[in-house]
Amino acid sequence: MTVQPPTPFHPFSRPPEQVSFDRLELGAILGLYGRMVAAGEWRDYALSFLSEMAVFSVFRRAAEHPIYRIEKRPRLRARQGMYAVVGMDGQILKRGHDLATVLRVLERKLIRPVD
Repeated sequence: MTVQPPTPFHPFSRPPEQVSFDRLELGAILGLYGRMVAAGEWRDYALSFLSEMAVFSVFRRAAEHPIYRIEKRPRLRARQGMYAVVGMDGQILKRGHDLATVLRVLERKLIRPVD
């Protein structure tokens, strides 16, 4: 019989890193979400915090695929910008360095002519 040494226990190991929205970013996103819910356009949302990106998904109904995804990818900060709005088909509608300007593409959908 061979004796194996126990696996080392590291009580202070850091958990895997996650990307998340900060308070100001989440406030801007939820402000837009509230206006769209009041207009009857959106009904539900979901948050995903992954190692590469954070995603705020918007649904028209709870059992569907998201109609829009607001993504934050910090690795793209120096390139195209870390914020993006992605449509249902995966097409990037707007990408940039400033969240407010990226979210304007969705606010335009709120403004429509009155009959």
